[in-house]
Amino acid sequence: MTPFADSSIAVVPPKEEEGILPELIELLKDTVESGASVGFIPPLGEGEARQYWQGVFRNVKQGTHILLVAREDGRVVGSVQLELATKANALHRAEVQKLFVLQSQRRRGTGRTLMQAIEQVAREHKRTLLVLDTREGDVAEKLYRKIGYQEVGVIPAYALNANGELDGTIIFYKTLLLA
Repeated sequence: MTPFADSSIAVVPPKEEEGILPELIELLKDTVESGASVGFIPPLGEGEARQYWQGVFRNVKQGTHILLVAREDGRVVGSVQLELATKANALHRAEVQKLFVLQSQRRRGTGRTLMQAIEQVAREHKRTLLVLDTREGDVAEKLYRKIGYQEVGVIPAYALNANGELDGTIIFYKTLLLA
């Protein structure tokens, strides 16, 4: 278990899948219902959300993904993932994926804390380059800029939103220093 400055953040080991799955399903459904662009269109059914998280845990078991969760009063309030590149020429990089925070917990620092923790995990895995993407104009865009991510560019008409329109996505990167 990785010790984080904020004890409410933890790496989720594969053995905890069944116990934490209901909370992760609710987190994903809440995120999608709030309009976040995370690959799903509302309304998101329980089965589709379960299938998504089971896929995440398959990747965690394979060692290609790391899942972090944030808890408040023992309840999951947020999560983020790190996909570790596995090709021989890419072992220095990783992709930050799916930063989720419950609507009721937003604007309280949970997203920032999760991002700081995932960067620590990346360093522990000797990853010095992180990449991520977010919908153009989302609040997450502001967060990523504030914590030092640099914009690479915008891909227009990248993903369908809940209104049936196409939104652009912004690609970001951040270079990390190893301690």
